[in-house]
Amino acid sequence: MGVLNLTPDSFADGGSIASPEAAYDRMGGMACDGAAICDIGAESTRPGALPVPVEEELRRLEPVFRLLRARGAPLPVSIDTSKAAVAAAAIEAGAVMVNDITAGRGDEAMFALVADRGTDLCLMHMRGDPRTMQDDPRYADVVQEVGDFLEGRIAAAVAAGVREERIVVDPGVGFGKTLEHNLALLAGIPVLAARLGRPILVGLSRKGMIGALTGRDTAGRLAGSLAGALAGVARGAAAVRVHDVAETVDALTVWKAIEEAGR
Repeated sequence: MGVLNLTPDSFADGGSIASPEAAYDRMGGMACDGAAICDIGAESTRPGALPVPVEEELRRLEPVFRLLRARGAPLPVSIDTSKAAVAAAAIEAGAVMVNDITAGRGDEAMFALVADRGTDLCLMHMRGDPRTMQDDPRYADVVQEVGDFLEGRIAAAVAAGVREERIVVDPGVGFGKTLEHNLALLAGIPVLAARLGRPILVGLSRKGMIGALTGRDTAGRLAGSLAGALAGVARGAAAVRVHDVAETVDALTVWKAIEEAGR
């Protein structure tokens, strides 16, 4: 899953997309580089980020949606939003997945929309909200507690009419977790996968945990991000959400070839 942020303030690439044409071209590049899906977002969810009104989120997205409606998408599109109105506009433009960091808690209309439109849905764990999530997060057993939360949100989505086979889950690396919590969650992917029975999406590309482990700033976190992606997939992650598509695809291609030769 390639990341396309249409935001001025995202931690890794805020303000890097100069125009709708540039966004569309970036999507085409991701397709050529081997991405399976592009995750488009217009609201930063970095630690400390303030919420964006629905009108502003739509204003940032609509020029790209117009291109998608006119030309079609170069690859499948996911919409990174917690607002049903934004998700609905994205689906009208061709999006096939809703990636909701609130797991349906941010907008009570989200599950009904996804059920009605028949799109895929990613449910993520987050403690608090982006403004507060890193304010001293604590867990007795982070793998158990994240599993409890995601199990409950899967049940809520299914009860609202979402087909279970369309649900993906994300343990929410960096969303209300310390470095130790993040490492425990990544090591615990096999436990979560077995318990929840749904594909697991992992997003750790360029995140603070990479900086904490390597001492590098955002621009220097490629190698650490690749190592994290490989570790996640090796433990059973079905997808990785990344900024550096070509490099991640290459790393996974080599890793997979070695794994298959070993069998």
